[in-house]
Amino acid sequence: MQTRYLYLLRYVLPITDLLMLNLVYFAAFNISIFLGKFVSYELLHHYVIICNLIWVFNALLFGMYTEYGARRLERIYRSTFRSILLHCVLFSAYLLLEKNIEFSKTFVVIFYLLLAVSFVLNRFVGTAIQFLLINKFHVTKKVAVMGGNPTGNKLANYLTKQNNVDFYGIIADCDEGFYSDQTGLISEFAISEMKAAAAGGVKDLYVSVPPEKMSMMHTLVREADKQCLRLKFIPDIAGSLDTPYTMSYMGDEFPIITLRNEPLEQMGNRFKKRTFDIIFSGLVILFILSWLYPIIALLIKMQSKGPVLFKQLRSGRNDEPFWCLKFRSMRMNSNSDKKQATKNDDRITPIGKFLRKTSLDELPQFFNVFAGSMTVVGPRPHMLSHTEQYRAIISEFMVRHFMKPGITGWAQVNGFRGETKEAGSMEKRVKHDIWYLENWTAMLDVKILFMTIINVLHGEDNAY
Repeated sequence: MQTRYLYLLRYVLPITDLLMLNLVYFAAFNISIFLGKFVSYELLHHYVIICNLIWVFNALLFGMYTEYGARRLERIYRSTFRSILLHCVLFSAYLLLEKNIEFSKTFVVIFYLLLAVSFVLNRFVGTAIQFLLINKFHVTKKVAVMGGNPTGNKLANYLTKQNNVDFYGIIADCDEGFYSDQTGLISEFAISEMKAAAAGGVKDLYVSVPPEKMSMMHTLVREADKQCLRLKFIPDIAGSLDTPYTMSYMGDEFPIITLRNEPLEQMGNRFKKRTFDIIFSGLVILFILSWLYPIIALLIKMQSKGPVLFKQLRSGRNDEPFWCLKFRSMRMNSNSDKKQATKNDDRITPIGKFLRKTSLDELPQFFNVFAGSMTVVGPRPHMLSHTEQYRAIISEFMVRHFMKPGITGWAQVNGFRGETKEAGSMEKRVKHDIWYLENWTAMLDVKILFMTIINVLHGEDNAY
C-alpha cells in the first residue's frame, strides 16, 4: 500500500542523503586543511565522484530507497548503518590502492565521523517529521476491513501495526457475514456499517472473500460505489492451504500462489549473493590460495602419489552435476565416489588428516564459487550416489537443490557435518538446509561465516 508520504519519502530521502554526503565531504576536506594536514585537490575534484557512486551502490545493494526499505523506520536505520559501514570499507580501500592520490588519514577519520553524526541527525529529524505528519496532521489514509474471517483478522492485525495507514477497524463482523441470503443481496446491517465507515472518513475497504463467494461480489461493489468506498478484495484461502504461501502475478494478469518462500528467487537478492561470492572468493584466491596452494600441493605430493586436487561429480543447483574441487586428502582408491570418509579411515594420509580437521581441504572450492557452480554459504553438495540414495527415503531431500551448494552452511554450523551414519541425521541436515533456503538474508550469510570461523578455530568432532 503506497501512500503519498511513502511515495515522497522514496524520492526525498536519496536527494537529501546525496546532498548531505557531499556537504560532509567538502567540510571534511576544508577541516583537514585547517588542521594543517596535506590533502590533494584531486581528492576534492575527482574522487568525490567515486565517493558518490559508492554510496549509490551501497544504498541500492541494501534496498534503502525501495518501497519495502522505506516503509519502516527500523529498515531505514538498518540500511543506513550498513551503507555507511560498507562505504567506509570500500572508499578507504580505494584510496589506499590508488597510488596517484595523496591524502591524510585525518581526512578519512573526520569524514566518516561527520557522516555518521549527520546521518543520525538526519534520521532523527526525519523521524520527528514523520511523527508530526502522522499524529498531528493526519496525512495517512483511513482504511477498514470488512468481515471477520481468519484472513480478515490477520489483515486487521497487520494494519493495526502500520504507521502509514489509519486503521478504522473491522466492520460487518458477524456470524452471518454481510449477505442477507444465498442470492447475493447485501444485508441491511452490512450496508449501515459501510455508511458509518464512509462517514468516518474511510477511503479503502478491504474485503476477505472465500473463493466460493467471489461470484457474488458485484452487489457489494455496487454498494461500495454508492458510499464512495474503494473496494479491494483479498482471497480468503487460509483454510484451504495449511502451509504458508505468497502471492505474485505473472505479466500483471495471472495470480500465482507459491507455497514456499524463497528470498533468492528475487533477482535483487541473487545479485547481492553473487556479488558477495565473486568478491569474497576472489579475495581468498588472491591473498590466501596464491601462497598456500603451492605449500599444500608440495606436502600432498611428498606423502602420496596422484594429483593435488581431488575432483568429484556432485549434485548442484537444480540437481545438475558439477565437478567439485578439494585438496586430495586420501591415497588413490576406487571407492572415493561411493564411500564417505569415516573416523580413523585408513585411506586418509597424515597431511590429509590435518587438512580435513582444519577444513583446509575445502579451500579449492573457492574456485568453484568464483566460477559460479557453488556459493560461499549454502547446502553442502553430496556425491551423486548419495543424492540418489537419500532422495528415495527423505521426501524433501531434493528441495535443498533449489539453490547452489555452498562451502559452509546453516546445517554445518549447527553440528550437522561430516559422515551421516543414519537417515535421521540426514533428515536433520535437510531440515536446516530448507530453513536456510526459506529464511535467507545477507546478514544470515555473514553470521554463518563467523560461526564457521569460530568452529574451525575450536575444532569439530565430525571433521575427519
